[in-house]
Amino acid sequence: MVLSTSTKLRVFRIVFSEPSRAFYSSGDKLSGSVQLEAAQPCRLSGLRITAAGCARVESCGSKKRGRSPEVEYLKYEEQVRLEEALSPDSDGCFLLPPGKTFSFQFGFELPPPGRLVSSFRGKFGSVRYYVQAELRRPSQHALQCEKEFEVEEPLDVNQADLLAPAAASVQKKVTCMFIPDGQVSISAQIDRKGFCEGEDISINAKFENTCSRIVVPKAAIIAKHSYVVDGRTKVLRQKLSAVRGNHIISGMCDMWQGKTIRVPKLKPTLLGCDIIKVDYTVMIYLHIPGSEKLTLELPLVIGTIPFSGVGSRTSSMCSQAGSSSSWASFPSAPPSYSNIHRDLKVDGPRTPLLHDYDGADDDDEEGGLIMREPELYCCPPPVYSEVRAHPTRAGFGSVLVWFSPFDVKLRPRLAEITRGSFHAQLSDIS
Repeated sequence: MVLSTSTKLRVFRIVFSEPSRAFYSSGDKLSGSVQLEAAQPCRLSGLRITAAGCARVESCGSKKRGRSPEVEYLKYEEQVRLEEALSPDSDGCFLLPPGKTFSFQFGFELPPPGRLVSSFRGKFGSVRYYVQAELRRPSQHALQCEKEFEVEEPLDVNQADLLAPAAASVQKKVTCMFIPDGQVSISAQIDRKGFCEGEDISINAKFENTCSRIVVPKAAIIAKHSYVVDGRTKVLRQKLSAVRGNHIISGMCDMWQGKTIRVPKLKPTLLGCDIIKVDYTVMIYLHIPGSEKLTLELPLVIGTIPFSGVGSRTSSMCSQAGSSSSWASFPSAPPSYSNIHRDLKVDGPRTPLLHDYDGADDDDEEGGLIMREPELYCCPPPVYSEVRAHPTRAGFGSVLVWFSPFDVKLRPRLAEITRGSFHAQLSDIS
């Protein structure tokens, strides 16, 4: 930082050796320097470098404003040897001359794997890491300078437990004024639990609706932040990306076969912290007008090392194929159009059709479904032409011949046949 003119220091800042580096992990070495520049000659008694990392939860909503709970993950201290760059005076202090920038190097190694947790910043708590420099001056208060750095612990989604599929099913009875109104059910499965940013989650699900209402299937990625303070847990839930399916009318069911939802840019799942937890789930649910939605949640772990390929999840796919048959039966192929008689008359739908309605972001504010009248499209009659033969005497009827647009070449021949038949009838009468 650049100090004000009221002090004798013009520059007091921390610079990392790799300023463009996004994050550090366990076992990495972090190095840098503390830069000092004086506007006037000043005396220094010492320079201390401290690196710290801790998780802290704010005591929000509590009348007792005590000390916020903390968990420490990193602690490092180093006394910088000023005598290597500055000249000492008679009382043991060091003189910092003006007009020149002095750099004092520092460096330390982060703890081994299993000792750190990833950086995080939430509404009621955070996990932060920083380097602090404290400059002591004789007969004056110490000056401090601080710079944060990010820590991201690797989380491999290719672990055996994260490659295993996750499946569940749930059902709910629907009532109307305490009168039973059928039930709705969900059976869903995802092929694995571990995913990384930008990957697509494939959802297989079956929805059944035997109530009298029209329901809408949806799915979303849910982030859940848990903060533990004073023996109580504060949980915040946030809906991230979401997808939806088609409306399901009464007495019908719907299937999702490979419905995808993409993982947005997220912080990885926070593991190893006792007072802050960051979890993710895939929530599959049915929106039921006039009733609470039916929800089903499947565990989701967001990692940093992406899925390596198909070969490493062969066992996962096999187990998926075996388990999928237990909770869902895929429908048979539709009948061939060649088996449908052309003269078959199809009546209009007995159930009103629906406009596409996605509702608001908050499901509690979703309104009723918008219905429209069924639209029937009838094929027009075939095009024909009317040809009248030569005029006949009284008592003879006219001859009407219908021609298709494709019978243009046959018109002269049919005219001759009609003319010959007419003259033959006249000769018989005479």
